Amino acid sequence: MSTQRFVCIHGHFYQPARENPWTGTVPLAPDAYPFHDWNARITAESYGPNGWSQVRDAMGRVAEVVNNYERINFNFGPTLLSWLATNSREVYEAILAADRASAARFGGHGSAIAQGYNHLILPLANRRDKRTQVLWGIGDFVHRFGRQPEGMWLPETAVDLETLDILAQQGIAYTILAPRQIAATRAPGESAWVENVNESVDPRHPYRVELPSGRSIAVFVYHGALARAVAFERLLANGEHFAAALLGVFLPGRPQPQLAHIATDGETYGHHHTFGDMALAYALRTIEREGGVRLTNYGEFLRLHPPTHTARILENTSWSCAHGVERWRSDCGCASGAHPDWNQAWRAPLREALDWLRDEIAPRFEAELAGVVRDPWEARDEYIALILRPEPAAEKEYLTRHQARRLTTTLRRRILGSMRMQRHLMLMYSSCGWFFDDIAGVEATMILRQAGWVIQQARAHYQIDLLPGVLERLRPAVSNDPDAGDGAKVFLRACPELQQTALI
Repeated sequence: MSTQRFVCIHGHFYQPARENPWTGTVPLAPDAYPFHDWNARITAESYGPNGWSQVRDAMGRVAEVVNNYERINFNFGPTLLSWLATNSREVYEAILAADRASAARFGGHGSAIAQGYNHLILPLANRRDKRTQVLWGIGDFVHRFGRQPEGMWLPETAVDLETLDILAQQGIAYTILAPRQIAATRAPGESAWVENVNESVDPRHPYRVELPSGRSIAVFVYHGALARAVAFERLLANGEHFAAALLGVFLPGRPQPQLAHIATDGETYGHHHTFGDMALAYALRTIEREGGVRLTNYGEFLRLHPPTHTARILENTSWSCAHGVERWRSDCGCASGAHPDWNQAWRAPLREALDWLRDEIAPRFEAELAGVVRDPWEARDEYIALILRPEPAAEKEYLTRHQARRLTTTLRRRILGSMRMQRHLMLMYSSCGWFFDDIAGVEATMILRQAGWVIQQARAHYQIDLLPGVLERLRPAVSNDPDAGDGAKVFLRACPELQQTALI
């Protein structure tokens, strides 16, 4: 009898682009001591240990050293992989090797999946930016893993139908959602929809979401209570208990295939929970030795057991905001909990300021490249090739492919300068800028620096000063720290390169 019980653990590994856009280097982060910065610290605590995790016996002795990535489903954000490729090559190579090994283990289906390029909240983006984020995420994945991705992680699992349709259009077979993101489900052969009340949706099998375009995509809805126990309730304190909890998901007597699966931040395993990588390694080994149960990844399971049930999603929802996607545009009440008396009223004017900057740049971008490239936005979609290979041969290939006429040195600079600006316009939307408690925090100032660099470049390339308009829109974004002031003052402290030309 073939196996009917499967286990899959997904880890979402991500860090934003921490580099200062003016220097290209990651600045010292004193709060990451004894490491130089948080990328280095989390690599030492999580990304590295998961590549060489210890499985210990009953006496506490090291019985085996394993690469956890080989046995789980995972995504690594492109901005993190870029940093790892330069700064922690051994860890980077272990991740790529794990994907190859997982394909051999799971019927030709590698465990790595793609991610929207820089963790932008896709439902809050316009269609043009959604498309670029998806195409850049796919392009980065193909460059690193050497194959097309089967799945894609939506940042914060934030979802709408337009985003799903773009994924399906680009050949993405599946994504992963939280249980509260499903509105209703329908069983095969039934006409009635069953509403998802209090996360009652069954996570043990995938669902097909039918899209207005006529396309469809599969979604895996992870086990919410179990994922919360792993992330926030110390289930990782004991690898045996972790394995037992996963195996406890199965319903006895059900003849249909069942999938016990969770999705959490990958940093849960070692960074958020010390030795969490070892609990994961122990649980995986325990499950492998359990009779009648098989480890799998989403790609393999989808091939073996395509969805027979359909689902309708709740648009503009996410896994980490009870109010949908409001955490990234309003004072919805979701915050880290570290400052319960603070407000996040600054979120709305921050987004308004960045949206205004993006929309002011767009027509100038088009005008700058009119008659120079065939399609400026298509050229932007394919700019990922040059981001990944910033070298003369790749530059020549890219420009030849997109030029509308013979290019002079000046025209080449115009194209490449405009594309670099578009990349930083993307980076200024990285989700962590809104996720935490204050506009003067590290995460918000990171995205403000990206906006500052764009403003400086717009002066040089488009002969326009957009700084006054951004400052005007940031002034209502008042910090909870009286010494920090409003968003305009926070912005100028984050971007000293612009201070001489600003009037506060």
